[in-house]
This record gives sequence, structure tokens and C-alpha cells, in this order.
Amino acid sequence: MARGVMLMSGGIDSPVALHYLLRRGHEMIAVHMDNRPFTDDTPIEKVADHLTVLRERYGQPIPLYMVPHGSTQITLMRNTDRHVGCILCRRFMWRSAERIAERENASFLATGEALGQVASQTLSNMRSATASVRLPIVRPLIGLDKVEIERVAKEIGTYGISTRPGICCQAVPPKPATRSNLVQILREEQKVDPESILDDCVRNTVLVK
Repeated sequence: MARGVMLMSGGIDSPVALHYLLRRGHEMIAVHMDNRPFTDDTPIEKVADHLTVLRERYGQPIPLYMVPHGSTQITLMRNTDRHVGCILCRRFMWRSAERIAERENASFLATGEALGQVASQTLSNMRSATASVRLPIVRPLIGLDKVEIERVAKEIGTYGISTRPGICCQAVPPKPATRSNLVQILREEQKVDPESILDDCVRNTVLVK
């Protein structure tokens, strides 16, 4: 089986997606984008608890990398079109995860995205976001609806963790774009220095365990 890097949030979807990959025997590494000051500490706590549950279930260590992402959000908010902020944000998330995958000799990236659940998960927006990386991306939940995902989360013991109170990301624009094209996104990205931002994120990334 393959070695992969899973983007982990504190929400319902990503631990379920990780569960499916672990069940298939893949060796997984978790990456959490620390979005403070646009959220509180609860997403970090939830991710840690999700991984405790899944480590016990599958007997796999699942290392966790914490990537500082708040400063990236601030730079994007100050310099780019807020309507496409979520797409630009995702592009930097994917790039950071790919850098960690290269460090860990992983062959794919993974996410808990399900088609159309939020603005960043429309087909055009996912395409614009993932065009930033070269590694293949696995989406175990892509065709599932929220009811199906929640049912599995309850079965594996992560649902109660995911639904604990906490502050959601406050960097989401009031009217996020649900459609985008890559030319538009690249034009916006030219307003910042992607390599400098990414180098700073990866340099300050911490391997928790």
C-alpha cells in the first residue's frame, strides 16, 4: 500500500476520509493548518483527539505536522480579492502538504472534501486549488452526502469530537466565489509572493508526534 499525507481539520469529514484510507492499509501522515488568530485552539485539540481515536483503532502512529497558516491568511486578505480568498487559501494548504509529502517520501495527498458541500468544494474551485500541486489527490468522500459521512463518523467514534463547540474560521469572506477559473486565480496570486509565503510556513512547521 501507499504512503500519503492527509489534510486534517477539526471537522466531521477529514477523520472519516482518513479512516477509509487507513482501513485500506495505507500509511498516513496528518497535516493540520493552524489558522489562528482566525480560529481558537479547538481545531487543534479536535485533530489531536481524532488521531488518538484512529491510532488506537488501526494501530498506526499517524505523525501530525502543524503548519502555521494564519499569517498566510492575513497576507491574502490584505492583498487579494476577498471573493476568491478560500481558493487561494486552499492552494497554499495544498502546497504546504506537498512539501511535507516530499519530506516524508509520500506518494499522494488526501482530503475530506465532498463535492459541493461548501464554496471551495465546487468542481471549478477544486480544480483551481489543486492545480497548485503535482502529487495526485485522493478524496474518499467525494460522492458522499453529509448524512452518510456523519453516520460513519458516529460509527468510528469521531463525531462527538468534531461537533464539540469551537470557533469556525473567521477568514471566510462574506460572499465566497463558487466558480473560478485558473487564469483569474493566478492573476490574484501574482499580487503576493507565493514562494516566500510557503517557505515561511514550512520553515515554521512543527512535527507534533
